[in-house]
Amino acid sequence: MKKVFSLIDCNNFYVSCERLFQPALNGKPVVVLSNNDGCIVARSNEAKALGIPMGAPLFQYKDLIARHNVQVFSSNYALYGDLSCRVMDVLRQMEADVEVYSIDEAFMTLPINKVWDRDRYATELRERVRKHVGIPVSIGIAATKTLAKIANRIAKKDAQGVFDLVDNIQTDSILGKIEVNDVWGIGARSTEKLHRRGIYTALDLKRADETWIRKTLTVVGARTVIELNGIPCIALQNAPACPKSIVTSRTFGHPVTELDHLREAVISYASIAAEKLRKQGVAAETVNVFITTGSFDQQYYSNNQTITLPRATSSTPEIITAALHCLKSLYRPGFKYRKGGIMLTGIVKGYKQLDLFPRSPAKDDKLLMAGLDKINRKWGRNTIQYGMTETGAKPWTMQQTLKSPAYTTKWQELAVVKSACL
Repeated sequence: MKKVFSLIDCNNFYVSCERLFQPALNGKPVVVLSNNDGCIVARSNEAKALGIPMGAPLFQYKDLIARHNVQVFSSNYALYGDLSCRVMDVLRQMEADVEVYSIDEAFMTLPINKVWDRDRYATELRERVRKHVGIPVSIGIAATKTLAKIANRIAKKDAQGVFDLVDNIQTDSILGKIEVNDVWGIGARSTEKLHRRGIYTALDLKRADETWIRKTLTVVGARTVIELNGIPCIALQNAPACPKSIVTSRTFGHPVTELDHLREAVISYASIAAEKLRKQGVAAETVNVFITTGSFDQQYYSNNQTITLPRATSSTPEIITAALHCLKSLYRPGFKYRKGGIMLTGIVKGYKQLDLFPRSPAKDDKLLMAGLDKINRKWGRNTIQYGMTETGAKPWTMQQTLKSPAYTTKWQELAVVKSACL
């Protein structure tokens, strides 16, 4: 059966998550900040109307924020991640073919049927997500994934949350109003090349010479042109592709000088990275640790080290051991470290040939890791954590002075509902 693509995109997702548990924020300007409360990474429509740009440093807009009583929140990734999973679960209940594209976007395929009303179905799907999760979404429908992206932009801005571009006689007119840099897959460098060729809109790109596009923008650009012409060539990915690397890094909330504090940070990052491996059903062959001072510090230092593991693993203890070995050789006293992180590479999935003469006996701690993950999922991250980490204030943790509670992932921070006695 022939099918079309739909893109479901959560509207102003981070802001919508904050509003879900604080309805008084509806209709008011709201912004969400990046790590360490540095830049604005999400804005409500009301905040956009005030002229607050995406990615703007918070300090540059403090006066405007105070003048218009803009509500400001630190990023609450635990909350956003949990609500994202709930949205995706609702989508999977409606359709079998769902590709989770990002934390707030998913592609789905819908059958073509003359009797079936796609717009009505999409409206029902939108209402179901709102009712079951409380997050507003927009849905764009088209013959290809690239066109579905464009249809979603229209659904979000000009339509009532749903826009169908399949067999739409105004498709070329619509594409003529879309700037080429807003087309999915066209980055800044590609935009410069296209502009030099006189290609400024999605319609220009649709009509561009495919041979020149393939030569200039490679096969990726050629696929985009084909998709703009309504011919699908980017398939739906039901299962996530095996990642090439997994990185966990943070800018420290305060400069770190002590090795013990760096050890705590590396243990925390290694634990998070290992959990990501297990969640995706993969293992890593190499561990890379890096630490750096500030770029403009008088005493500048930046370095990294990589260790190849005896075998590919997703075991937290093994990854921590390798990471701490790297850190021991990287650390230099007398510096103010401002950022650190861990990168896992050599990602493999499924069976891998083992060494005939291993340097050390393999430890099977799959059950232990499964139990650890299950407890931390139920009771919140770091309910159980590895030793050598102290309780209390940690200078390396991010500044999140304006973070809302983890309403859905920590028992201690559940929303409290009070009812008046009759």
